[in-house]
Amino acid sequence: MTITIRPATAEDLPLIASLIRALADYEKLSHEVRFDEAVLGQKLFGPRPYAEVVIGELDGTPQGFALFFHNFSTFEGKPGIYLEDLFVRPEARGSGLGKALLSHLAALVIERDCARLEWSVLDWNAPAIGFYKSLGAKFMDEWTVMRVDGQALVQLSGNN
Repeated sequence: MTITIRPATAEDLPLIASLIRALADYEKLSHEVRFDEAVLGQKLFGPRPYAEVVIGELDGTPQGFALFFHNFSTFEGKPGIYLEDLFVRPEARGSGLGKALLSHLAALVIERDCARLEWSVLDWNAPAIGFYKSLGAKFMDEWTVMRVDGQALVQLSGNN
């Protein structure tokens, strides 16, 4: 079995959209998927891309993806890479594709002189947590994710 990791192109947009929906289904969050595919394509492949995507293939068949973007550590004085989504189709799990996707990102972190690779994982996702720990990832227990969205975001912006 041959594993290939390649950068996504605009032609991959329908594939990316289907992988995002499959991830949301796995995470029991399908009800939160609201993206417009054309807008997603503009944000990923337009004049100012906000994120990057790599596609993981097994024997030439797309079976997973990683969507990521740069963040910045003021303490390190360097950028980092934040992994927003990592997904491998159920039938391809155990093939090494997930590790290959993360290894690819780790190599990008080093190549781009970044300080770290970070991501979040749902606390109920024991298989993913075990997998990440096996790769040397550690919990950042002292940090809590905060979010402002929807009406609270509009209100905070002063654009009510």
